[in-house]
Amino acid sequence: TPAALRELQVEMIDRFGLLPQPTRDLFAAAELKLTANALGVRKLELGESGGRLQFRAQPAIDPRKVIRMIQREPMVYRLDGQDKLRITRELATAEARIAFAHALLEALGPAIG
Repeated sequence: TPAALRELQVEMIDRFGLLPQPTRDLFAAAELKLTANALGVRKLELGESGGRLQFRAQPAIDPRKVIRMIQREPMVYRLDGQDKLRITRELATAEARIAFAHALLEALGPAIG
């Protein structure tokens, strides 16, 4: 769970001090994986020039959100078949990819409030 992941991170900081960037990136990737899985995302791949998001058969995502994203930013998002969202955006660093993935999953997730 995300709470267990945060608890582990706090424990590691208590034992070893500040975590190096690769370790922080690993925790961020694990958190993204948990979030993506809860939304029904089978795979999220991002590289320096973009990537793709592949949905499961019945994702917990409103398809209208995906359509609105494509309509707002057609140069960034496009459908690739029935279950893939292709992403075209420069994401030169691991930090940029992690931040983009967080924002993407948040935009696709259920509204809070």
